[in-house]
Amino acid sequence: MTNRQDGRPSRTLTADVAVVGGGLGGVAAALAAARAGRTVVLTCDQPVLGGQVTSQLVPALDEHPHVEQGGVSASYREFRTLVRSRYGGLANPGGGWVSRLCFEPAAAEQALADLLAPHVAAGRLRVLTGVRPYAARRDGDRLAEVHLAEAPPPATAPDRPGPQDGPAGADGRLALAADVFCDATETGELLPLAGAPWTVGSEGRDAHGEGLALPGGPQPHAVQSCTVGFAVEHRPGEDHTVPRPAGYRRWRDSQPFTLEIAGWDDRLHRYRMFADGPDGHPPFWTYRRLRDGALLGGRDIALVNWAGNDYADASLVHEPRRARAEARALSLAFLHWLQTECPRDDGSGRGYSGLRLAPAAAGTPDGLAAEPYVRESRRLLTDRPVREQDLLPVPGQARAAHRHDGAGVAWYHLDLHARVGHPQSAYAPTAPFQVPLSVLVADTPANLLAAAKNLAATQVAAAAYRVHHGEWAVGEAAGALAAHAAGRGTGPARVVADPRERALLQRTLARDGVPLAWLLDVASDDPLFPSAHLLAAAGGLAGPRTGTLDALPDEPATGADLRALAAAAERLAPGAAASAGPAAPGSTWRDVTAALGTAVDRALDRSARS
Repeated sequence: MTNRQDGRPSRTLTADVAVVGGGLGGVAAALAAARAGRTVVLTCDQPVLGGQVTSQLVPALDEHPHVEQGGVSASYREFRTLVRSRYGGLANPGGGWVSRLCFEPAAAEQALADLLAPHVAAGRLRVLTGVRPYAARRDGDRLAEVHLAEAPPPATAPDRPGPQDGPAGADGRLALAADVFCDATETGELLPLAGAPWTVGSEGRDAHGEGLALPGGPQPHAVQSCTVGFAVEHRPGEDHTVPRPAGYRRWRDSQPFTLEIAGWDDRLHRYRMFADGPDGHPPFWTYRRLRDGALLGGRDIALVNWAGNDYADASLVHEPRRARAEARALSLAFLHWLQTECPRDDGSGRGYSGLRLAPAAAGTPDGLAAEPYVRESRRLLTDRPVREQDLLPVPGQARAAHRHDGAGVAWYHLDLHARVGHPQSAYAPTAPFQVPLSVLVADTPANLLAAAKNLAATQVAAAAYRVHHGEWAVGEAAGALAAHAAGRGTGPARVVADPRERALLQRTLARDGVPLAWLLDVASDDPLFPSAHLLAAAGGLAGPRTGTLDALPDEPATGADLRALAAAAERLAPGAAASAGPAAPGSTWRDVTAALGTAVDRALDRSARS
């Protein structure tokens, strides 16, 4: 591979859809686009795919309380099932109490490979690891190419990406051309390279009146903290104390290093290392435990990702090299404190010197995460972002404000960790919410989509989308939108704006087991699922069904239900409600939804052919 005299790579890969970034959003986007029959290239700057669950070492899934029942897509559920299959079907192999599913990163790596393997084997998907974008070429209002270079080791990565990031000379670079591009990078690196408008940090309370935004105007450097997690095992009686890092005393006192933490309920929560805390809280050791030795044999493996090693001195977006290096040093300092100064449970002294870094479990040479856990990315800048108010509970309703362009669902609280220059965290509950298609589309270039934490949302709102299932939902919606636009020969914005095209895309998503609205009692293997979610996304819920997350499909349809479902069918396909005819007396919600769904299907099929 050689470079031409104009500096552009001479080798070019082409695909219908290019997904740049191999975290959970990128994997979900590539999976959705390949599932739709498009050719896809998926790139990742790390040696392995997975982001949060692998290289960032957070394979303890942050999810909502209904995850075992619903509120996630069929593909995300399959990912969880594949992880569990690596442990003989154990529900929670790590036994960590922060999540219903905690596991080792190697299990995630294999599960993601298994999900993608059929598309790789079929020739629809090509995966490139260890490469990162350093430039982009536009053709008018379209992104024509993204230029990739071999990713340097994290310790040598400069603060600003550029051609110098690749190996010296002509080798190690290529161009990636596609009809539609998805930016699934961890910090939205493709947005500035492509010339897309973006923002980062706090927009400020003046912008949208959000209660959790920082007061006043924008503060772009006030980016949320990152954390370099580390995996440890405990070997009582042995001494594995790491050297005291430079700056230890400052960090110990300013973080501060402690097993006590201020909770979201404004109370101090007190923990002990291996025993229940004085307030009854379970042990710190099992908080994010990834391997339960009692269940699996061998020793426990615990992940340490805690307020003590939550780094907020510099922004990963503005000073990535400094942030990575100092976040690693902070984590080693916290480990040193745990080994030497942490109060022992039995009061016999201080420190657990038998805490030993576990490189094999972390998948790294030293037991620390290969990359920091990213809580905030650059985000698409539009005049219509998702805001805090859009996710808050609505009086009398079970769901957040409804969006007709829903293309997935998620639910997590507004959880803002310390921001650079602002150490106080912020929290507020939300109601179950959707992933709107409109916040995935860049104003320019016209063929660029956000597919991870970089959707058009304020800093506050993005804090609710950033977790595992939320990032997956965003990526899956972006990948499906990219595939639909490429297949129809149109732009993503037109798909979102055109009711017919949007309905066709939403139907594809629903048929693939992607929930478009919150309906916990209509599972993805229920034949009613596509019709129920398509009509619910179009506003088909009414009366008592708006006050619960259940559709209650086998209960009688009320007059309000009939009117709402008919109006939803008309939004999706004008004339569909009339062609379905009146509902029979005593019809259930299932009966009416199935009949209207069939009518909508027929109308959409005719529309697609035209």
